Amino acid sequence: MREFDSLSISWEFVEYEKAGVVFLLAPYEATVSWGEGTSKGPKAVMEAFLNLELYDHEMKCSPYDAGISLLGLEFKGTKPPEAVRLVRDKTAEVLGDGKFPVLVGGEHSLSVGVVEAFIERYRDLSILQLDAHADLRCEFRGEKYSHACVMSHVREMADAVQVGVRSLSREEDELIKRENYNILWARDIVDNREWFREAINSLKQDVYLTIDLDVFDPSIMPSVGTPEPGGLDWYLLLDFLKLLCMERNVVGFDVVEFSPIEGLSSPDYLAAKLIYKLLGYVFNESLR
Repeated sequence: MREFDSLSISWEFVEYEKAGVVFLLAPYEATVSWGEGTSKGPKAVMEAFLNLELYDHEMKCSPYDAGISLLGLEFKGTKPPEAVRLVRDKTAEVLGDGKFPVLVGGEHSLSVGVVEAFIERYRDLSILQLDAHADLRCEFRGEKYSHACVMSHVREMADAVQVGVRSLSREEDELIKRENYNILWARDIVDNREWFREAINSLKQDVYLTIDLDVFDPSIMPSVGTPEPGGLDWYLLLDFLKLLCMERNVVGFDVVEFSPIEGLSSPDYLAAKLIYKLLGYVFNESLR
């Protein structure tokens, strides 16, 4: 666990063998294109997580009852393709042990490895991306496994719905039009809930969810490498995720691209709370 040994692990975390949920803590940073700090993201999020109120008033439950364990991944200068393989293999192990994986990043490139592991287990899987960026480049700055290319790899493996996008290249825009990709643009969804049904109806029953925290507006989530104005707000996104978990089987998720800002703790807490709320939606049987 080295990277996370200094965390004050308290009773809400359990041993791996007893866990229903495993956090794969992935402090990886190799292809970031502007702001740095994703290697520090998982530890900052976990430190905030330790200070959450464990009872969820909305759901009338305590999601920690599922049993949460931490698994710290070590990269040591690993190149992006190797990092993706490492994450794929660890995710496959967790799935093989019958546990629910949550990747806490770390840069978005790692989501490719998680999806590869899930595709092996769930043959008819949809991917839901919440992100400010299309991430559909074939390569970026000479790297095919850049954080800017994650959805080009994902779409080779599975159908996908992309929500909250508001920044992309000309080439990506042309690709989206040519392939008729399902994109729900931020400008069309930030002030309404009419799009919830369109997004969910486009997904198969089993869904893997990848969340780049820059999907949020930078007024509430500035701690990302490439913040984009015009993002989603907290309650809008929670309402969508709750409905998603009511109507689809969310089999796993990741929360990535968190880059903590020294002296500013509220984004750390938002990221931790998002993970906890989503676990509540996934595991609360009363929603079904």
